Amino acid sequence: MPEVKISLRIVVFFYSFPIFAQTIDKSIAVVGKLAVFLSDVQNAMLIQERNEMPLNRCKALEEVLFRKLLVVQADKDSVTVSDAEVENELNKRLNFFINQFGSERKLEEFYGKRTNVIKDEMRADVEEQLLAQKMQQKIFSIDKLTPAEVRHYYESLPADSLPLVSAEYEIQQIIIKPEVSPEAKQLAREKLEGLRERVLKGESMSTLAKLYSEDPGSSHEGGLIENVYRGQMDPAFESVAFRLKPGEVSKVFESSFGYHFIQLVARKGELLDLRHILIIPKMTNSDYYRAKLKLDSVRKAIKEGKLDFENAVRLFSSDKESKNSNGLLINPASGTTKWEIEDLKQIDPKIVFVLNNMNPGDISDVEEYQSFMDQSKGFRIIKLKSRTDPHRANLKDDYQKIMNLALADKKRKFLYDYIKRKSKYIYIRLDDDWKKCRFEYPWHFQTDNASK
Repeated sequence: MPEVKISLRIVVFFYSFPIFAQTIDKSIAVVGKLAVFLSDVQNAMLIQERNEMPLNRCKALEEVLFRKLLVVQADKDSVTVSDAEVENELNKRLNFFINQFGSERKLEEFYGKRTNVIKDEMRADVEEQLLAQKMQQKIFSIDKLTPAEVRHYYESLPADSLPLVSAEYEIQQIIIKPEVSPEAKQLAREKLEGLRERVLKGESMSTLAKLYSEDPGSSHEGGLIENVYRGQMDPAFESVAFRLKPGEVSKVFESSFGYHFIQLVARKGELLDLRHILIIPKMTNSDYYRAKLKLDSVRKAIKEGKLDFENAVRLFSSDKESKNSNGLLINPASGTTKWEIEDLKQIDPKIVFVLNNMNPGDISDVEEYQSFMDQSKGFRIIKLKSRTDPHRANLKDDYQKIMNLALADKKRKFLYDYIKRKSKYIYIRLDDDWKKCRFEYPWHFQTDNASK
């Protein structure tokens, strides 16, 4: 099977903890007027590790070279990013690191630097990455193929090179989650109102948060959450937080997590430092039992032919994502409704055991369920809509897979030609220690300055 993946990726799903230049750092290459440092390659390898990719220093260097090439070309094409875009991305990354360490103080202790210094040292690299992303979006206008192009790609592959497709499943589900009783909500609200009154009368909100808050992420820090930016928190939470003045204590309000009140500690431009106390209304065994009985009744109606599965999804399912697709589970790896067993194991290992004893059209018994995304609990029934046996890919059954492969192959060829063409006109020097690398793309390393 020919290699069709694009390995030179600028947009990644995880940030790596930054490596700040120390005495061991050194320049190992130059692209245009931009130096490539050893720390750049080390950071690229950290991203490989976080994305569970094989560690490969030559591939990491190639990704950095490509990023620098895009930045140089961005300058030629007058492509820019605004200060606001850079600041927003810096805030996102800094908050990611703070969340990983547990607090701003722990991040500063690890690096031995204040947060504002860390932010300043990240600024140039973040600006460069945003420029590269914008340039990549400009040059990669290939986002879809015609059916004729997909067929041509499929017919160009030797029969024995067609990818093997494992058994695939299409699965529908109905989830019913227990609802908190009005009495439990009232108890939670009354408890929080009492805590708020104690704060207003002068008691330490930090102490009360440590004693009573049910937010596991902030209670041990006295309810403190630092560097909150818009789009990070629950919308109801943000709506209250961003209207407060420093020192002000909000009224009690409800979010998707429960009941809160907030005290604004400080406002730093578009960032907030705040304290909050969360009380979560408590589910009772009766709440869970009622949810199970409801789903038992729904299943019985489907089995007796009084209700079809799709209508039952629309009428009763608590899961917003699958509810919008007639209960079908969407595979995030492929964007389709088809799942291989290995994909299912990563998202929901329990469902694999349920499917083992099912045939297409079967509906499972009611089972306890816990969401992979938010850990919420409820009850679920599964319908196996279809199952295909292992086979060689074909256009009828696997059009989406083949289209994805064809699109990746077209992008790879475009990237191959782009690097081959641009690197002839942009000065690129590589240190001798790295010339042994076998790169995937045809870099032209020059000794004379040239410009297009």
